[in-house]
Amino acid sequence: MSENNGRKVAMGAVRVGLIGSGIQASRSPAMHMDEAAALGLPLHYELFDLDRMGGAEALEGLLSRLESEGFAGVNITHPCKQSVLSHLDELSSEARLIGAVNTVVFTAGKRGGHNTDWVGFAESVRRGLPGASVTQVTQLGAGGAGCATVYALLSSGAGQVHIYDLAAARAHELCTRFTEHFGPGRVTAAHDTATALEHSDGLVNATPVGMRSYPGSPLPISLLRPSLWVADIVYFPLETELLQTARRAGCRTLDGGMMAVLQAAAAFRLFTGAEPDVERMLGRFAGFGPDAAPAR
Repeated sequence: MSENNGRKVAMGAVRVGLIGSGIQASRSPAMHMDEAAALGLPLHYELFDLDRMGGAEALEGLLSRLESEGFAGVNITHPCKQSVLSHLDELSSEARLIGAVNTVVFTAGKRGGHNTDWVGFAESVRRGLPGASVTQVTQLGAGGAGCATVYALLSSGAGQVHIYDLAAARAHELCTRFTEHFGPGRVTAAHDTATALEHSDGLVNATPVGMRSYPGSPLPISLLRPSLWVADIVYFPLETELLQTARRAGCRTLDGGMMAVLQAAAAFRLFTGAEPDVERMLGRFAGFGPDAAPAR
């Protein structure tokens, strides 16, 4: 055994972690280490909170240190999913198109960037909203997570995705990039949510509004109607104001918990080469309770 920041680390253990701001309540260590233990795989997962390390400027030095210390890789979360790209040697094709990375793997002296958020969201929609129409979908938010969810929707057969972001330029940039890949007419920048939702089958909230630190709803509740399904990628809390309101309006809903677990399972595969038991991981996450803290 060796000591690492006061924690015992088994010799030969796979060492991984999470880099981000305000992550002390994260469930990522429990999810990864519990699943590894169930598989008989020694794994240690550590948190690296940038709020305690001088901010996002510490990212490059931290990546270099962890790489030199033999870490297999790290998960990346707010606020570095997009800024981390400039610190990497290689990108998966999906991460390159999405323009955001949430998983970095250290291999043979190179840093490889991957995006498992899109996998987690696509699978969570398939599981959690079976049969839901995706002919037209409106999404709020075009940040790092939002790029991944749009990619997931379009890759899963969505006919058209309308994106609304307070930073209009960011939404337009995303549309330009994805139009080049998916073809014209599949993704558009919305000027207002009311118009975009008028003919939409579903709504995705990919903004931080609804989180404990950003309470509230990302849109007027008057825009919700029973024929609309609503998915929220916020998972702390699982029961956001948007989802509560949507259920009262008769909408089918999907919280962010399943996406959190499924993206973690995909990252686990990249870190270890082992196949996690996804159902077991979902069961453990459910056991954390409705106020389960961030998993990514």
